[in-house]
Amino acid sequence: MESMPSAPDKRVSVKELFGFESNMKLMAFSKPSEYVPKIDHAYRFDPDVTLSLLAGFSNNRRVLVQGRHGTGKSSHIEQVAARLNWPCMRVNLDGHISRLDLVGKDAIRVEDGLQITAFQEGVIPWSLQRPVALVFDEYDAGRPDVMFVIQQILEQDGRFTMPDQNKVLTPHPYFRIFATANTVGLGDTTGLYHGTNRLNHAQMDRWNIVTNLNYLAPEKEEAIVLARVPAKDNEQARKDIKAMVTLANLTRNAFAAGDISTLMSPRTVITWAENCTIFKDRKRAFAVSFLNKCDESEKKIIAELYQRCFDEELSG
Repeated sequence: MESMPSAPDKRVSVKELFGFESNMKLMAFSKPSEYVPKIDHAYRFDPDVTLSLLAGFSNNRRVLVQGRHGTGKSSHIEQVAARLNWPCMRVNLDGHISRLDLVGKDAIRVEDGLQITAFQEGVIPWSLQRPVALVFDEYDAGRPDVMFVIQQILEQDGRFTMPDQNKVLTPHPYFRIFATANTVGLGDTTGLYHGTNRLNHAQMDRWNIVTNLNYLAPEKEEAIVLARVPAKDNEQARKDIKAMVTLANLTRNAFAAGDISTLMSPRTVITWAENCTIFKDRKRAFAVSFLNKCDESEKKIIAELYQRCFDEELSG
């Protein structure tokens, strides 16, 4: 891998990289550095979300991607970055991420055989000074003290004050910010996403672009499962995967209607297909991949959906 370059150095085509037409002009890096994600050739891009992300990369827009779990929000950002050879850093805003993790803290290190205390910069000042796409995962789960640290860099000029160091950092011209969230900052009303918070409206207002990533069309989801589990690429297995995706969509519809409290994400379908190759038993693989995660009172409904898709009893 090459060391991190200072700026994009070539023009690229949206159609060549992502497969759909656009007049947007893009800059990219010629070579990947160690911080560029690996390209997943099985990934399928949503055109609307991709254009929003490309606007973020090319025009320095702050982009928030919202959607249900398993839709590939973080992967979408990473795969766009991978094709642009844009260095990318992901931070998961779980409850253990603190202000010090983001800003930096004093740490002991050894120099010339002696222990010294020196300031170790956190992920924000490190990324801010480089051509890095900084991605905040689970943005709506961040602690309030952490969120107010992030709010500084959401401003258009994005200057970042470090009081402990008496410094004000100016962002690198090709520093970019993205985030993913299961909600749109209004809290969780479904009960699926415990730990998410209502977000400060002033902070939400600083996101220039908010885009929604929904589940893919069935044929695209089937293609992804086949690409991820090549052992299933035969006539019978393709029929099975078609039925698996149909069942997944039925659980999503039942969830939306309030009939069940758990749904199958594309990630679950891929896991089910992978487990089929391990257990050589579709029912057992379904049980360990999804059914055992469901409420006991809802398993009858799920069994009926399974029977509808595979024309066989789940308990048989």
